[in-house]
Amino acid sequence: MILQNWWYTTLLGSSPAFCPPLMKNIRCDILVVGGGIAGLHAALRLAESGKDVVLLEKNICGGSSTGKSAGFLTPDSELELEQLLRRFGPHGATLLWTFASDGIAHITRAIKKYRISCDLQKQDSIFLGIGRSGKNAVTRENATRAHCGLHSELLIGSALKKYCNSDAYTAAVHYDDTYSINPLLYAQGIKRALLSLGVRIFEGSQVEDITGHVAKTHTGSVTANHIIMCIDKIEKTFSLISHKIYHAQTFLSVSEPLERSDIKAIFPTKDVLCWDSKLVYTYYRITRDKRLLVGGGSALTTFTPFYVHSSRVIQHVINDLRKKHPVLNHIEFIQYWPGHIDTTKDLLPIVDTAPYAPHVTFVAGCVGLPWAAASGIQAAERALTSKKNEYTPYLSMNRTFLIPQSVQRVLGKPISFALNNAWSKYFQTDRIKR
Repeated sequence: MILQNWWYTTLLGSSPAFCPPLMKNIRCDILVVGGGIAGLHAALRLAESGKDVVLLEKNICGGSSTGKSAGFLTPDSELELEQLLRRFGPHGATLLWTFASDGIAHITRAIKKYRISCDLQKQDSIFLGIGRSGKNAVTRENATRAHCGLHSELLIGSALKKYCNSDAYTAAVHYDDTYSINPLLYAQGIKRALLSLGVRIFEGSQVEDITGHVAKTHTGSVTANHIIMCIDKIEKTFSLISHKIYHAQTFLSVSEPLERSDIKAIFPTKDVLCWDSKLVYTYYRITRDKRLLVGGGSALTTFTPFYVHSSRVIQHVINDLRKKHPVLNHIEFIQYWPGHIDTTKDLLPIVDTAPYAPHVTFVAGCVGLPWAAASGIQAAERALTSKKNEYTPYLSMNRTFLIPQSVQRVLGKPISFALNNAWSKYFQTDRIKR
């Protein structure tokens, strides 16, 4: 396998062109820093509202976490609905699930409105249980969906094999209204839409300092009434929340094109989005051009502070998947790439204004494209109205965690975030006051 991001390969020959870096001092109503899916949707919401918007991106739009993702459009990210119900009760769980579901709606609506060619596919979701514990997990998830008024179907035995043909899974929960996209093509499509709306975009423009209302790059500056920070891999320069954000490392690989008979051997009824019940889970789907996209990781590399480039981790994931689907034994996987997914300690995003600077809003730790899109729009609404809404307490940067910052300084980020993430998924209980 070649160490190369397949999504970048699909950009060849596409438009729009690279937007040159900022080379002067300019002004605007609202500055968005970061051209991932959160920043792009924040800018889109603002531009559609008639605001004068500038977007600064240190790479290309979609060039960081967004453009390395698997392109799953499902509310189910690191937290299942059953885990949200335990933490927040029926009202909070339904509210947050709706938040992520709205993110899907925003993405698909933008694709249709701006005619973005990004391999949009309607693909149902299948959460696969492994062993007795996995069967129990998906059974609880199915019951939780019914409790919250959401349709789903519990699959066991032959019913499961109709959707995912393997003896490795003991049960699954199936639901619809989910999709997949090529995330990098989507990001570039939103960039094209923003340019058509008059947004000034500067790529290759990393913000090095923010003082008051002025954001400075190496070769220019932007003075704005409001600043929305949608950046990942936050440096200590922005120390207000850098200690609240860490990363989980995952890997993706893409295969050569599959024959239709090969695809039918895996997904007999229709193509679906799959992920299993392991703590470090494996996920896979069929792309528009009939390739198998596979993602996963390992317990040792998920929270390592180092960027792991070796193919050994994803090769292990592929080998394990081949045992579950023997038809893959003759399929070659041609490219792989690692990625760091930013996350908070409790796996929910942060969308909050800085207490020392109410004109600065931070968006961070968005796991999953729908959550990121919804978070970007939430930040835009805060900038437009300066009002809080029902989502505000769930997305506050002042949430409490199992391991406080004082203990994190001793344990370090990898251990602190690993413990906090596990606690959030399996044990934590919160009640947000309405």
